[in-house]
Amino acid sequence: MSNIVTMVSDMIQPLVEDLSYELVDVEYVKEGKNWFLRVYIDQPQGVTLEDCALVSEKVSERLDKITPDPFPHAYFLEVSSPGAERPIKTEADFQNAVEKYIHISLYEPVDGEKVYEGILKELTEETLTLTVKIKTRTKDIEFDRSKIAKARLAIQF
Repeated sequence: MSNIVTMVSDMIQPLVEDLSYELVDVEYVKEGKNWFLRVYIDQPQGVTLEDCALVSEKVSERLDKITPDPFPHAYFLEVSSPGAERPIKTEADFQNAVEKYIHISLYEPVDGEKVYEGILKELTEETLTLTVKIKTRTKDIEFDRSKIAKARLAIQF
């Protein structure tokens, strides 16, 4: 299904950008008996319901023109904001997250843990440094970027 995500992303990226939005992510997933094509958009001032409706209409028109139909199943198209805890995927996403509170999941444990949250303090091509709170103290931990499975913005409590 990743080839569908790649194809859809490549096809709608220019369209979404022409409408002055950022294409954050595309998912094609099965939930229960239904398939969903989810498109996540953003812009600096946030995304409204009207923004989602506009992008949904334009994306739907574009996808309807594909022949032959590349989708093996009927699907529901959903367009939404990535929310406050938006994924961090691209290099630009990581650069924009410096000095922000983020959540990372690792492929393998570091100091016995596979999940960390903290302030992204430093970023290089190979590593990132998080300032994490452990009980009552803070500590800087450096992570190899190749060991990060997922990253997203997080809400600090």
